[in-house]
Amino acid sequence: MASPPLLSLRDVRLTFGGTPLFEGVTTWVGKGDKTVLVGRNGSGKSTLLKVFAGEITADSGERFVQPGARISYLHQDPLIEAATLADFIAEGLPEDERDQTWRVDALMEALGVDGTRSPANLSGGEGRRAALARALVGEPDALLLDEPTNHLDLPTILWLEEWLKSYQGALVMISHDRRFLEGVSKQTLWLERGVVRRAEFGFAGFAAWQEETYAAEEAELDRMNNNLRQELHWLSRGVTARRKRNMGRLRALQGLRKERSVRLSSKMDNDRRVAMEADAGEVSGRLVIEATAVVKKFDGKVVADGFSTRIMRGDRVGLIGPNGAGKTTLLRMLTGDLDPDGGEVKLGTNLEPAYFDQRRDRLNPDISVWDTLTDGRGDNVWVRGTPRHVVGYMRDFLFSDNQARTPVRALSGGERNRLLLAKLLAKSSNLLILDEPTNDLDMDTLDLLEEMLADYQGTLLVVSHDRDFLDRLVTSIIAVEGDGDIKEYVGGYSDYLAQRPQVKAAPEAKAAVKAEAAAKAKSPGKLSYKNQRELDELPAKLEKLHAEIARLESDLADANLYARDPARFDKLVQRGDAARAELERAEERWLELETLREELAG
Repeated sequence: MASPPLLSLRDVRLTFGGTPLFEGVTTWVGKGDKTVLVGRNGSGKSTLLKVFAGEITADSGERFVQPGARISYLHQDPLIEAATLADFIAEGLPEDERDQTWRVDALMEALGVDGTRSPANLSGGEGRRAALARALVGEPDALLLDEPTNHLDLPTILWLEEWLKSYQGALVMISHDRRFLEGVSKQTLWLERGVVRRAEFGFAGFAAWQEETYAAEEAELDRMNNNLRQELHWLSRGVTARRKRNMGRLRALQGLRKERSVRLSSKMDNDRRVAMEADAGEVSGRLVIEATAVVKKFDGKVVADGFSTRIMRGDRVGLIGPNGAGKTTLLRMLTGDLDPDGGEVKLGTNLEPAYFDQRRDRLNPDISVWDTLTDGRGDNVWVRGTPRHVVGYMRDFLFSDNQARTPVRALSGGERNRLLLAKLLAKSSNLLILDEPTNDLDMDTLDLLEEMLADYQGTLLVVSHDRDFLDRLVTSIIAVEGDGDIKEYVGGYSDYLAQRPQVKAAPEAKAAVKAEAAAKAKSPGKLSYKNQRELDELPAKLEKLHAEIARLESDLADANLYARDPARFDKLVQRGDAARAELERAEERWLELETLREELAG
């Protein structure tokens, strides 16, 4: 243990609704620890954080807090009670430091909080930012954060990363933002089936640790019962395996980005007449959106000042920028929902848009999940023109069979988001518009959304602050920087950062962006000796694995093998699974190294 426990749990047991939630949990965090708490959706992460905070008392076991230690806890759904937001945030200061109002002012500025506002009628985002400011302002000995990045824009997330990196106390956090966790965390607590495991590395090492643990467990269960092994694979891993992109998808994304680069690098004003005539002649609607010299002012602020872009069928465009810069306003102009003050927006032909804004207005709380998906008609869901049984379609979105008749009002926020996504993605569309789709989504749902969007054949416009989500999904970034400054960059968020590191943000956030860009700039012009050697050796390894898998499949094709030699049959199946997993890892590593080599070569 790196330091004495500041907060610890020993042999904690807790039952929820008659079902055991935790079984003998023993874990700790010490001063200087920056710990991420991970686990599948519904595993009890937020409940365990409340046990750490002392807000929930376990049925048995011990909770230890170092004498005199101050603990600050950010709820996932904070309750704000005060005359003004400034008063509410100041309550986070120790009583003998309440006169240090400059600390309150600094955090309100960094997090974009209007201290004069009354807590009445706040949006979810405004309430979350105020609660985060209150949690940080007193610089407590232990800081417990449940989804701290929700409703924060990218500059503010970067600021928060830097603040937490310099924080000297004990930190435990739950978040769906992978890039944020990779940047901050140094320890990992993994809550799985009521048990907590601890590792002395951050979130970046979690996936490999998880795979190793599951492989060991499945190998043990194989010796006990093959059916149990399959059940464990589904219940425990769920969407974990979905996150791994196969090489085809990754190559396709790289290809789309290169195509987008070629188009953006050409002057749009040159040969505009010829291009317009060619586009007009294509009845398939290849041109989706064309904005020419768009100008817009909204609420007295300049949103766009001569912005132009052309979005073609199949493009995946991410919109980023600080809160209030005008991302949603620009999105509404690009989709024809709002007219520009100057310039022109031209929409293509035969567009079938579908819109996701997370307000969940289209969900009726009084009807069941089944009736929501089928519109109350029969047993099937029509998914882009193809009938699917409602229960099978529900499973695709991580719902269990017994939730089919559950009323919408009984679902959690994450479950309602999944239901809305299921209904939206069943609709036939060729233009999908997602405004902040990642807020309040757990990692399982994010993985599911990424997987489905990777297979989406239409055009995508997405406003998001999730850097990992953007890097895995979009072909270009439109950066709305404020004061009418809007530019487009090829690639995902990391590519945007490399092309234009000078992000307009608070000084701390700007420093974080520059540090990340500087780290990229320090990369040598070629692969390291170790990486180059690995890249050179991978083709032979891939060929060997392909040949081995082919031999295994040939042996397993013997219809009488199981009856003749069940032990050998099981051994071949296990080796086949292992070889395919090894092949997938090798293919992903090859693509990663090859992409890096191309980027370094310039």
